[in-house]
Amino acid sequence: MERSKYFHIWLGISALLIAGSAAFFSVFGLSKLFGGAALSVIIMAGSLELGKLVTAAFLYRYRDVISWFQKIYLSTAVLILVGITSAGIFGYLSNAYQGATIEFEKQSTTLTYKEDRLEQLEDDKGYLKEELEFAIADLPDNYITAKRKLREEYNPKVLELNDEILSIKQDIGDLKVGLIETGVDVGPAIYLARTFNTDIDSVVKFFIFILIFVFDPLAVMLVVAFNQALILRAEEKMGATGQGTTVNPGRKKRWWEVYGEKKPKIKLPTAIFSSTTDEVKSEEKERKLGKGAVPVNRT
Repeated sequence: MERSKYFHIWLGISALLIAGSAAFFSVFGLSKLFGGAALSVIIMAGSLELGKLVTAAFLYRYRDVISWFQKIYLSTAVLILVGITSAGIFGYLSNAYQGATIEFEKQSTTLTYKEDRLEQLEDDKGYLKEELEFAIADLPDNYITAKRKLREEYNPKVLELNDEILSIKQDIGDLKVGLIETGVDVGPAIYLARTFNTDIDSVVKFFIFILIFVFDPLAVMLVVAFNQALILRAEEKMGATGQGTTVNPGRKKRWWEVYGEKKPKIKLPTAIFSSTTDEVKSEEKERKLGKGAVPVNRT
């Protein structure tokens, strides 16, 4: 299957969107954490986010020409910045979750308190009735007036408890209706919490951790993949035009590569070697004549 010539563009757009989203969540999450200097934190975190992506691209492009110390330091810096970004995303999402559930938590706490109070009042009411029955049972049967007075003493207390019980039951009903309306915002979390038989906070934290372990590392890897796609595309173009098949950013181009020409073949001139050979032969001939022979002048 032939590669799409626009794939590297889509890869770059995906890397830009995911990296931009991660940077946005991280920057504003850190600004919430350090609310006393929000603007300064936004500037600092934004600069670090940009530097992280540029460093990751630099490490991939120039990994063959930089020193081992640069590789170790820059790789460690990228990993630490990924951790900081993930922490900022966690802070942002946690703050958003708390903002959506603060009213729900408030109503839930109030409902729990009201239910406990109702149970306590029911116990007090039962205790008063038992106390009244025991007091009446201790009196002789002919003490009718005394028994009536005891009932008259206990009746106001029982009526007061009944009124308070009715009021609390009304409050509990209103709170349950309010929880249904408020729970719409956190309905999926409530459903998942019931499914896994745990509390809502644990479910939300679990999903936030899943997001942060995928979010920023994916952004960094997409930036590296985009640079790899660009280099491979450049190699394919150079191979198609016959200019070579290897792109090394750390190597300077030769003059024939700059102008798109083939490497010239150097030919040594043969005339130089032939003239040199003739001169050597004439010198040897003169040396032989100088040893014994005298040249004759035939003129």
